[in-house]
Amino acid sequence: MAHLAGISVDYYIRLEQGRCDSVSQAVLDAVATALRLTDDERVHLHQLAKPAHTRAGAARPQKVRPGLRQLLHALPTSPAFVFGRRMDILAWNPLACALISDFAALPTRKRNLARLILLDENVKHLYPNREQVVSDTVGHLRIDAGRYPDDPELAALIGELLMHSEEFRRHWAMHTVQRKTHGVKEFRHQLFGDFTLTYETLHLPDDPDQLLTIYTAEPGSRADDNLRILATWHRGNAPATGDTRVDS
Repeated sequence: MAHLAGISVDYYIRLEQGRCDSVSQAVLDAVATALRLTDDERVHLHQLAKPAHTRAGAARPQKVRPGLRQLLHALPTSPAFVFGRRMDILAWNPLACALISDFAALPTRKRNLARLILLDENVKHLYPNREQVVSDTVGHLRIDAGRYPDDPELAALIGELLMHSEEFRRHWAMHTVQRKTHGVKEFRHQLFGDFTLTYETLHLPDDPDQLLTIYTAEPGSRADDNLRILATWHRGNAPATGDTRVDS
């Protein structure tokens, strides 16, 4: 590996053991190329070698702009939510509650996408392709761990998941690194059965730790019909505020 990266064996060993005080970007890029890392894994390697975020940064409260909250509510037939560091859910629209979980009814601490996917029994059964969903979730948390290695709340969340979720333990041991961007997700809703949605996850330019996820369905499809019916059903049975005033 040292030969492929163009560095000495001694230096590579010290690099692996974390005994190098300063590592150049060129060396990190050479190691990433030798290891055939993906773009996400390459970024993660740089963050591990040169973490730019501090404990103070991790503790900074995240606030969702009013305009973004309005945007969420302007999507009546598209489930949408904003999540931040540690995959904490910061804001949502009513259809996201109808599809995934009633975030407004949860204590602030429970409004966490990773905790819901891995520990909540109702949400667990929502994803037929569960292996991929868990892999994506764990991969995103590992990116956060690289960005905020000194975040005590993130460490506590990871510790909780390691203790209570065999799925998390298995995937965490794989060292998966996966940024949440876009794709297709299958759902198995208790009222409407199986259907598939596409999603886009956008990084907000004024706060890179906040991400906006929007689910959509192909117009005229069964999934599109299900979303419209689900929106009507939710309005009549469990209206949500779509808002969280206590930022975490």
